[in-house]
Amino acid sequence: MDALLTAADLHIHTTASDGTASPEAVLSYVATETDLRVIAITDHDTLSGALRARERASHYGINVIVGCEISTNSGHLLALFIEQPIPAGLSVTETVTRIHDQGGMAFAAHPFGMLVPSIGRRYLFGPERTDVDWMQLDGIEVFNASLWNPLNNERAARCARRWGLAHIGGSDAHNLTMIGVGRTLFAGTGVADLRRALQRRATLVHGRYWGWRGVAGVVRERVWRQFGRPVESVS
Repeated sequence: MDALLTAADLHIHTTASDGTASPEAVLSYVATETDLRVIAITDHDTLSGALRARERASHYGINVIVGCEISTNSGHLLALFIEQPIPAGLSVTETVTRIHDQGGMAFAAHPFGMLVPSIGRRYLFGPERTDVDWMQLDGIEVFNASLWNPLNNERAARCARRWGLAHIGGSDAHNLTMIGVGRTLFAGTGVADLRRALQRRATLVHGRYWGWRGVAGVVRERVWRQFGRPVESVS
């Protein structure tokens, strides 16, 4: 069945925030090295990378969703299909309202992640929250490839099923080689089809975890960005 579905990666970072690849490099990699044809650029608290990617997307044959990973006062939310920036530091409810006012959709990012700000936990390493109004969201990221503990994705999936929310998967890629390792599968081919699938709660998720190789790649790229790439020796 999966062979009849289209794959999208709905959680990708660029150099507009803390990613290691430019929007153009992301588009080129997706076009030449993956089977993805829909991606969402979701930099932290900025739309600049996503808008730039969408502007250039037609040259690469890629469909780009403008998105953002917004830092609420309780943890990270993924906003998809938005056009205007939303301030960081607002409550989850106010953030979701502003996303919906733009016609966008709101998803909890890595909601039970232990090492990142997550709305399903009271603080890093802390217990799960009991006061979250999950029903105000459109969906939950039930597979995030960057998480160290797979049980946290399982908790997210149980939460999404309990509240009848859409399921999304993403790589949370901060470097090129991790793009596509987490994905959302949907019937159709383009952004409009994906949005309809999300509204109908008709998506599937698939992926594998970063692992040490992925983490090492991010660290290496960030060091190179700061200090410059090493000069290759000539024998």
